[in-house]
Amino acid sequence: MRAPAHDADVIIAGAGMAGATLALALASGGLRPLLVDPQPFEAQLAPTFDGRSSAIAYSSFRQWRAIGAGEALAPHAQRIEQILVTDGRTPSAASRKPLPAFLRFDSSEISGRIEGEPLGYLVENRQIRAALSKAVIDKQIPVIAPMAAKALSVEPGAARLTLSDGRVLSAPLAVSAEGRGSILRRAAGIGDIGWSYGQSGVVATVRMQRPHEGVAHEYFLPSGPFAILPLTDNRASLVWTESTARGEALRNASPEAFHAHLMRRFGDFLGEVSIEGPTFVYPLSLSLAERMVAPRLALIGDAAHGVHPIAGQGLNLGLKDAAALAEVLVEAVRNGEDIGAEAVLERYARWRRFDTVSNALAFDAFVRIFSNDNPLLRLARGAGLAVVNQIAPARRFFMHEAGGGVGDLPKLLRGVAL
Repeated sequence: MRAPAHDADVIIAGAGMAGATLALALASGGLRPLLVDPQPFEAQLAPTFDGRSSAIAYSSFRQWRAIGAGEALAPHAQRIEQILVTDGRTPSAASRKPLPAFLRFDSSEISGRIEGEPLGYLVENRQIRAALSKAVIDKQIPVIAPMAAKALSVEPGAARLTLSDGRVLSAPLAVSAEGRGSILRRAAGIGDIGWSYGQSGVVATVRMQRPHEGVAHEYFLPSGPFAILPLTDNRASLVWTESTARGEALRNASPEAFHAHLMRRFGDFLGEVSIEGPTFVYPLSLSLAERMVAPRLALIGDAAHGVHPIAGQGLNLGLKDAAALAEVLVEAVRNGEDIGAEAVLERYARWRRFDTVSNALAFDAFVRIFSNDNPLLRLARGAGLAVVNQIAPARRFFMHEAGGGVGDLPKLLRGVAL
């Protein structure tokens, strides 16, 4: 007797940025993905302003171009041409001239090797979600929303996903792109390790009087990094790290008091600064899944790894997961393999495991080294920044690393179709 057909080749729980990217990547390789998300999908097309923006590696943007979302995102993507990193003091670090301990990255140094790409792009999350959602609709990828995934069971040849309305969907493989609170990860018995940093990220969008010229500034202050990240239309996204207590105080501060605290750190080098839209405060923590795969289940994005935003690489790690998993699955289908088989999923886990763990630990180390005012550490890190700034090959390596151009890259991150 013939087994009943599956509802999809891959069911993806979570239609956010990582999940939608994976769906588009799989569809570009001929697979049938299906997205399930607890939020109304229409809201993605006109999302509410949440204040957050993402630094997108040039390799990640190549993937979006390859899967059909790059053209819609291009008008909203601000090229990052330079990054200035300073070991600042407090307050008014941003208003001072660079200290001897500073580091300058310039896209012109590596432009020949990255085909004119910038160091990266800065894009508002709402624009990313809208472009990816429109591409999902245009590609006619089915989406069940608003609907939450409630349980996962595995049987020979299938993952069975129970939805909140009681429906059960089946596919050879399920993917969790649900974020840190992944229901499917828990259902599969995958634990996670992590800790809180006792810090909050204060996020705001500002408009400047003077042009930012595509320059990103990151100041390492004793309480944590203060980043000024250029956006289109001469705006900037501020990611301001403070202790949890100070973050809550800023959340509850009057607009006038908040602006005064902001300007003490921002300075006047870009002229008058006005805040656009609301301000948001997010707790910061590290979370790493003990495994990236389980029987008939793969994890991507924050379901697999939630990292500190100090290097702006959190979303890029999830997009790299999507590119790697899509490539593994498309190749498996072409080779006649079962895409949910342990051997196939282990190829994905092996490809991503070292990069994920090494980056998470590196970001954690940066937080501990730079988010303090220990005089010995300040001296050591200042010397380190100054030395790297003087060694061109070291600067170029870090630029390629930040742009996602180092290591065994999936095809989509090289701009190559599956």
